This record gives sequence, C-alpha cells and structure tokens, in this order.
Amino acid sequence: MDEKEKNLNENSENESTPKREVEETLHTKDSSQPVQETPIVEGVTPEGEKFAGATEEAAEASSTNAFFEEASSKEPEPARPAPGPRRPNAAGGGTIPPNRVNNGGGGSGNQPPKRNKHLLGYFLTALIGVIIGGLIIFFVAWDNGDNADTTSNSNKPTKVEKVSVNTTSDVTKAVDKVQDAVVSVLNYQSSSSLDGTTSSEKEASSGSGVIYKKANGKAYIVTNNHVVADANKLEVTFTNGKKSEAKLLGTDEWNDLAVLEIDDKNVSTVAAFGDSDSLKLGEPAIAIGSPLGTEFSGSVTQGIISGLNRAVPVDTNGDGTEDWEADVIQTDAAINPGNSGGALINIEGQVIGINSMKISMENVEGISFAIPSNTVEPIIEQLETKGEVERPSLGVSLRDVDTIPETQQKNILKLPDSVDYGAMVQQVVSGSAADKAGLKQYDVIVELNGEKVTNSMTLRKILYGNDVKIGDKVKVKYYRDGKEQSTDIKLEAAKTTT
Repeated sequence: MDEKEKNLNENSENESTPKREVEETLHTKDSSQPVQETPIVEGVTPEGEKFAGATEEAAEASSTNAFFEEASSKEPEPARPAPGPRRPNAAGGGTIPPNRVNNGGGGSGNQPPKRNKHLLGYFLTALIGVIIGGLIIFFVAWDNGDNADTTSNSNKPTKVEKVSVNTTSDVTKAVDKVQDAVVSVLNYQSSSSLDGTTSSEKEASSGSGVIYKKANGKAYIVTNNHVVADANKLEVTFTNGKKSEAKLLGTDEWNDLAVLEIDDKNVSTVAAFGDSDSLKLGEPAIAIGSPLGTEFSGSVTQGIISGLNRAVPVDTNGDGTEDWEADVIQTDAAINPGNSGGALINIEGQVIGINSMKISMENVEGISFAIPSNTVEPIIEQLETKGEVERPSLGVSLRDVDTIPETQQKNILKLPDSVDYGAMVQQVVSGSAADKAGLKQYDVIVELNGEKVTNSMTLRKILYGNDVKIGDKVKVKYYRDGKEQSTDIKLEAAKTTT
C-alpha cells in the first residue's frame, strides 16, 4: 500500500460512524451488483449542514436538490453498472462525481464546484425572455382590443333602407315615347329535308323595324331591305312578346329600305319622324333595336351624331363591287347585327334615322350609319302606296372605265390620254330613253346634267338625286371612237327592281 492510499485510510478512520459505515458498504458489496450511492448535494453536507463559505443561494438550491434526490431515491431504480473509481474531495471525505470540474471558487477545501457564472447567464436569459414575452403579450392584447371593437361594430345589425331615386331624364323620356314602336322582324325561308321530299320554313335571320303609321285597321313598319331579302314568310314580335304575321309591300335596294304591313290589334305606339336636316354634330343619338335577335329586343344604346352627309360605298347586288353610295348619318351609338331596321332617335324621341350598317373591322370601333329620316319618308310613302320607287332611267347597263385594261381603253374605246374615267355603256335597252337619244355600246359617258361622271356610281347619284325628275331633259356628254360628243335625253321612269 502506497502512502496515498495509507493517508486515505487514515482519513476514513477519523470520520464519524455513519461515514465509515457507508465506506465499508462500498468496499464489502459485490462489485457486480448495483450500488446505491449517497447523493452528493452542492452547498450542504450529506447531513444537511451548509458548507463553510457557501452562499445562501447555493445552500438553498442544494437543499432543494437534496429533497428531490432523497424523494427519488425511495423509488426503485433500474439496474445500472457500478461506478468507476472515485476521486476524494478536497477535504478527504466523500466522493465527487466523474467529470465534475472544480470552478476554482473561494471557500474551504470542503466546498464543491460553484456555478455562479452559469446562474448569472440563466438569470439574464430569463430576464430578457420575460421582457420580450411581456412586450408580445402587450401588443397582442392591444391589437385584439382594436379587433374586438371592429368585430363588435360589424356584428351590430345593419339597418337597410330602400332608397328611391328619380332616374327620369331626357333620355329615358325619349325612349319611353318610341320604345314600343320598335319591333323585331323575323325572316323565315324554305328549308328542304335531306332527301328532298319535304320542306319547311325556318327562321333564317332577324332584324328590327319601326312602326310609323296606323290606319284603317292596319299598321305599317319600315325596316331594311336586307332584313327581309329572300323571305318566304315574315313575322313581327312586339315588346310585350306578342307576334303578328307581316306582309311585304315593297323594297328599295338602293337605299336599303322596305315596308311591311300588319294588323294593328297589338300596336300601341306609333313613332314620329324628326328633321334629319336640322341635326348638329355632337347632339345625343339613341339607338333602339333587337341586337343578336329577339332575346335582346328593345335594347337601348346611346351616343352622339358623329358625322352628317356621309357617302358610304355599298354593294347592293352582292357581286363584290361597290355600285352605290349611300348618304347616311354617322353615329357612335352601338349598332350590332339585329339592330338593322331599328330606330335612331333624338333627345325628343323622334326618329331621325333608320339604322342600316356599321364598319366592322378589327381596329375600328363606334362607326355606325343610319339612313336619314328625310330620305326615308318619301321612299316609304311610295313603297306603301305603289310597292316600288319610281326613279329616272337612261335604259343602259354600265361598266366603270377604271376596271377596263389600259390597252383596251386605247385600242377599243380609243380614249385620249387625258380621259381615264367615266361610265362605259355595255348595253342599250331597246326603246329606252338612251336608245331614243342615240347612245350606243362602248360610248363612254363623262358628264350628266352638267356634273362630272367618274364612274357608274356617280352617274346613279346624279340620276337619282333631287335635281332631276322623270320627264326632265338632261344633257349627256360622252366619247365615241375617241371623239367627244353630246346629246339630250328625256328621262323615263324606272322601277326599283330594274
């Protein structure tokens, strides 16, 4: 036995009886059996007395630890390996757990390692946590208070009151005057079965119309010629949903107008015409009709008068060539398919035009056209009474010079270099006014009644204008075989269908 072990034994003999018993127990028990250790409590002796130099906090903490360790020692613990060699403490008595490092604090040799630095860190961390937690609770409580106020206000029953607003305006008054006079016009055409054995009438298209007259149990409707074209049967639908079969009295393809006759038993309102010659740019314009069919009948759109006396080229016979210039009113009121034949009214509720067409291009919006009321009235009067419009006629068929190849203009027509315009006579009707005046095939008309003729369209505009009438004599200037000539023609009546 070396000196270190000898000193250890001597110190052990000097300890009190309980300590010696503990030591003997440690040496006598089989090392293979679990060993119940006496708990080591920081700051106090195993008997519960405070170590010399230990602080009150350490002693209190150690006493608390000793209480819980004593309580836990009374419960059975699972088997665990015997502890390894133990180191004597500084006073020579008891043992110190492995890996426990002395912190070098003051006090006698009996003082265990101190943890003052760790306690200070725990304290500061806890303090910061308490401060942060307090701030969070404060702001959450404050925010909840605001929300509680908002919630309490939102949960209060809301008193809903019906507000009566007088929305009557000049526009609504104007619409009220004429709305029931605007109807839907349905075009029915024959449709054969696949085997051709049966046929039926089906709705082919639809448009709009305006009731302008009521007399002798009948009512009269103006609409567009293209709305009723090729119809086998025509039907009118009123704003109240009632229907009436219509009879076609006459059409005018040049101005795209037609007149229908119906029984007046369902007619409650008749529209009045206004003066289209008194219109001003920028004044209100209201369109009424059935865009896209009867589902949207009675639709109202508003705009202004965008242009007056517009001349718009149109193709009346569908051959792809523009053969007429329509004199129309331009508006930006929305006009859609189905609006054709409907009313364009002013702020007084008077019909100032019959909606007829629009420019439909990808980059174009709000350019629509209506036939002026002052043009409509004399035409529908003739259609109603005569079934046709009588106009002056030359009795010729025409072709525009600018559509003829230049070589043929030189070799056949023999026109001078300065003449690259005019209307060439393709055919002369026997016995017509032109035939009586001596016009022949290949004559090129360049002037009529003192106005320049650039093509067949301008010739029709002059002939169908208000300056000439049936029975008038007009001077015609033309080229024949390259030489300029002239003659007087007495105008005769021509039917609309001619």
